[in-house]
Amino acid sequence: MNTTSRCSINIFPIIIKTSFAEDGFKQCEHTVKHWASTSSLDSEIKEDKHLLRDLLFFLHIPRTGGRAYFQCFLMKLYSHSQQCPRSYDKLRVDPRKPNCRLLSSHDDFSMTYKLPKEKTSAVTILRNPVERVLSAYEFSVEVAARYLKHPNLTYVEKMFRQPSPKGPGVSTLEIWPWKYLVPWMIEDLFARRDARKHRGQLYTITNNSYNMEEILMPLHEYINEPIVQDIVHNGATFQIAGLTNNSYLMESHEVRHCVLKYPTLGKSVLEVAKKRLDDMLFVGFTENHNESASMFANVVGAQVISQLSTLSSNRDVANNSDSEQSSLLLDSRKVANYQINDTSKKVKKVSSIDMDEAENKNMNVRELLEEYESCISNVWNSQKERRAKSMQHISPANFTKEARRQVPKVLIQKITSLNSLDMELYNYGRSIFLKQQARVMQNMVDTKRQETALIESAYIISYGSPSWKVLSLGTADLKRDRTKRDSSVALELLERTSVVACPLTHLYQNICIN
Repeated sequence: MNTTSRCSINIFPIIIKTSFAEDGFKQCEHTVKHWASTSSLDSEIKEDKHLLRDLLFFLHIPRTGGRAYFQCFLMKLYSHSQQCPRSYDKLRVDPRKPNCRLLSSHDDFSMTYKLPKEKTSAVTILRNPVERVLSAYEFSVEVAARYLKHPNLTYVEKMFRQPSPKGPGVSTLEIWPWKYLVPWMIEDLFARRDARKHRGQLYTITNNSYNMEEILMPLHEYINEPIVQDIVHNGATFQIAGLTNNSYLMESHEVRHCVLKYPTLGKSVLEVAKKRLDDMLFVGFTENHNESASMFANVVGAQVISQLSTLSSNRDVANNSDSEQSSLLLDSRKVANYQINDTSKKVKKVSSIDMDEAENKNMNVRELLEEYESCISNVWNSQKERRAKSMQHISPANFTKEARRQVPKVLIQKITSLNSLDMELYNYGRSIFLKQQARVMQNMVDTKRQETALIESAYIISYGSPSWKVLSLGTADLKRDRTKRDSSVALELLERTSVVACPLTHLYQNICIN
């Protein structure tokens, strides 16, 4: 009797707990599936997804090299006046302002609910998930280390509480996810520095930069921290799905919580992210940098150039029309005064923004790639110098390619496992990238074929019907020789005018179209 009673007491709470867990899973399953079905309907695109629309949304996944695309491609294409305000953090101004044609942001896909859906095209860059996690770890440490120049953490916290000066730039601490990760890492670095001072010389430092626990948080600790589990792991999938802790939709937080609690529900989120990639104008890759840069220039850059050129031409036509109508309403005496005043006004209205628009108005794809090559070198050198200065504060720790290769395989496998959704999304994105390459190549072949047909048609109009149908073999041979010569000249001209050589190295051939 007593034995039975003890068994009942031990078993009862387990039954209740199991039932509660099952109910929680079912509720989460319903929440996630409902969100997934709604998101799939919301993201349906009826028009051609390969055509650039009025607004370009660059979904910048952290540590994918996206800033290089923003600075060296998009800022070359779009003038300052055409860029949406407050890029890289939550918008403070309506993005549908006049002339707002570019939004580059770390905000997740839920941002598109604030944008005119039927007029917005999205692009993004993916990176191998393991490399992205390692880079996120390194960058968190690098930025946090800059604050070690201050005497103590109290001083830094006081500095953070002071209002930051308003300016055109955006601080790293304002940008997701660094506004969460960097302060957390700063606190950790100061704690370790204080502990070293307290111990004096009673500590040793390894030669492994990813496991120097006396100086910085070891990588094996970092990947298991709750904040990293929430923000970094599977970050690309959650960001493209619109489920980060920075999301604009209230239900996104509940969905994210359910998936983090029950990882099997992540498959539904992954399918939504895949659908979003399918519907994007362009998907690039950090690892295939040269190929991605060339594809970006030809898929996105070429359309932006064409779009802005058309807008500029239409504006010129409208301005000329307005001028003609105005002149009809003025007599000859008023015309003289109007012209003088109007010229003065135009001079005052010319700004650096107008100059930017004039400069990129006639740019072609080849020139865009040349500008990119020059710009990317400067960006990388600047980043390298900044990292070197930051790492001085935590010497001898130093993140290099050689040091990264020394990360234990078991740790790499753990990171891979923690980022299973991102691994699958990355592989899916690779197939999209290959399709993009094939499509651009086919478009080029089709363009070549059409232009060759036009050349042949022009030849027939100039020289008459093909001679081999009506003339003797000897005469036909002479005609064919002339046709070959003329076609050769025409094709040579076609090569010079329609196709540009890619200045970037290791690119697949004949892909850059003017």
